Amino acid sequence: MQDPLLCPIGDRSQVGEARRRVVELAARVGLGEVPREKLALLVNELGTNLVKHAGGGELIVRALPGRPALEILALDKGGGMASVEESFRDGHSTSGSAGTGLGAVRRLASFVDVYSSRPGGTAIVAHVAAPEASAPAARRWEVGAVCVPKSGEEVCGDGWAAADTADGYRLMMADGLGHGLGAAEAARAAVRCFERDPTLGPAAQVSAIHQALRGTRGAAVAVVSIDRRAGVAIFAGVGNIAGSIIANRGSRQLVSLNGTAGHTLHKITEFSYPWTDDALLLVHTDGLVSRWDLDRYPGLVQRHPSLVAGVLFRDFNRGRDDVTVVAARGRAA
Repeated sequence: MQDPLLCPIGDRSQVGEARRRVVELAARVGLGEVPREKLALLVNELGTNLVKHAGGGELIVRALPGRPALEILALDKGGGMASVEESFRDGHSTSGSAGTGLGAVRRLASFVDVYSSRPGGTAIVAHVAAPEASAPAARRWEVGAVCVPKSGEEVCGDGWAAADTADGYRLMMADGLGHGLGAAEAARAAVRCFERDPTLGPAAQVSAIHQALRGTRGAAVAVVSIDRRAGVAIFAGVGNIAGSIIANRGSRQLVSLNGTAGHTLHKITEFSYPWTDDALLLVHTDGLVSRWDLDRYPGLVQRHPSLVAGVLFRDFNRGRDDVTVVAARGRAA
C-alpha cells in the first residue's frame, strides 16, 4: 500500500504543492489521466476552501485498497457550516466568491460525505476512482484510516493492515517503538507477517508477529477478528494500542496486555465481545490521546468511518508522535 500524504494548508501557495503531490500519488497507484485531472481540481477546491473559510487546515490523501482510487480527507477547525446542503449548492457563498467550490467537489468525486459542527470545524471525505472501479458494490466493509508520521519525520512508525473475509473482517495494527526508520521497519514487518495469512486467529497472529519482529525494535501490536454471522469480535493485543466497539447500546473498551512484540511477551490472551450490525470498530495507536468522546460530536458515528477517524485525529492527536486511527463498519447486507 502507498504511504498516505499529509498536506498542511495554511495559505494558497501550499494548495499548488498539495496538488502536485496528490497527482504524483495518483499516477503511482494507476489512475488514468481523467481521474488525475479530477483530483487536481478537487485538491484545488478543497485546499482553497480551507484557506478561504477556515484560515487553513490539512489534506490527508491515501490510496484505497483493492482498486485504483484515492481518498482525500479535508480537515479544519474553522467556524463550521450552518447548512451542509446549502454549502454544496452552486451559487452559495459566504465569502463573496462565485460559490461553485463545494458543488464542484460533489460533481468531481465518486463519493462525498461531510461532517460539520459549530463550533468545531468541518471534515470532508471525497473519493476519486478509475471508471471501472467507481462502484465497489462487492466490498462488505466501510473503512476509514489516518496514518501519519510524527512532524519532521519522513516515514511513519505505525502500520496497519486488514482483510475483508467471507465471515467478517480482520484488522492488525502495529506501533513500532519510538519513531523514524527503526519504528517503521518493525511496523512493516508486522504488516508483512499479517498479510502472509490474515486468517490466523488474533492470539496466533500476535504470536506469529512476535517471532517476525525479533531483531527489530519491536512494536505494540493488536489484532481484531470480527465474525458478523456469529455476532462476536475477538481481540488480542500487547502494548499501548487502544480499541473500542461503539454501538447504540454503548461502547466497550478492548483489553490489551503489557508487552512488546519482538521482545517481551509473557502472555497472549484473546478477549471476546458482542458485535452487532450497527457497531463501529475504532482502533488507534497512542499518538492519539485516550480522552476522546464521540458523544461530543452528535451524528458523527453515523457518518463515513473516514470522517470519524479524521475528526479524532484533528482534535486529539498528541502532535509529538506517529498516529494511526482506523474505523470500520460492516455495510448493510
